[in-house]
Amino acid sequence: MQGELGAFLRARREALQPEDVGLRRGPRRRTRGLRREEVAELCGMSADYLSRLERGDGPRLSQPMAAALARGLRLTPDERDHLFVLCGYRAPQRRLRAEHVSPGLMRVLDRLQDTPAQVMGPLGETLLQTPPAVALFGAQTQHTGAARCAAYRWFTDPAERARYHPDEHEHNSRVNVAMLRAASAGEGPRSPAARLVGSLRRASPEFALLWERHEVGLRWSDTKRFVHPEVGALELFCQNLRDPDQSQSLLVFTATPGSESHSKLALLTVLGASGYR
Repeated sequence: MQGELGAFLRARREALQPEDVGLRRGPRRRTRGLRREEVAELCGMSADYLSRLERGDGPRLSQPMAAALARGLRLTPDERDHLFVLCGYRAPQRRLRAEHVSPGLMRVLDRLQDTPAQVMGPLGETLLQTPPAVALFGAQTQHTGAARCAAYRWFTDPAERARYHPDEHEHNSRVNVAMLRAASAGEGPRSPAARLVGSLRRASPEFALLWERHEVGLRWSDTKRFVHPEVGALELFCQNLRDPDQSQSLLVFTATPGSESHSKLALLTVLGASGYR
């Protein structure tokens, strides 16, 4: 099985082109597809580790590492499931399957590296961020447990609200509750959404009070106001692009050209490139 895994990984790497992952094709490139070093960086592993996997003498991949490979290699859902089977996981976990970002969204995100943009899961889990998005919101992909969901952090972590203008707080709270009400009603009482609601009702008196209003149908505002600790006040337009097959969304934040916020976005790009969080 390791030999088949290695052959599959090598074939998928060689099928990828630099343009597929937002890289420039140099005039002297002779490698078919991507180099191992390029794929290793995309997957968050060493090139030596990837080389061993391709040779068939690497250690057994954990499910999170297999998911990272699937994401870095831009695998389709069917290809991702095949990778899990080759790794010895006959039934990929539903949670990990839902978090696999589609190649289409990945290609779009690759071309937005100078713009705040991030891919969100069905319960507001941040799956991927561009560097300017990390500079704007902080690193959101590192959270674990219930804190992975933006709504949970909104009601339990004051730092989550700190980057939004105070005038936005009440509306955002009500929308978070309304969106969770719709999700829990649609998915049922034993769903992850329902469990998240239960956790929030116990953890946040504010959430519990808003839950009793039974508000539905509230929507996010297209224009969002932020207070960034480095660049100050920002007014940004949020475009929400949904991937219906994956139940994921791509959020892209832009500013009116020539505005003060537009100039500040350029500063966020610099901060993002420097690793600011």
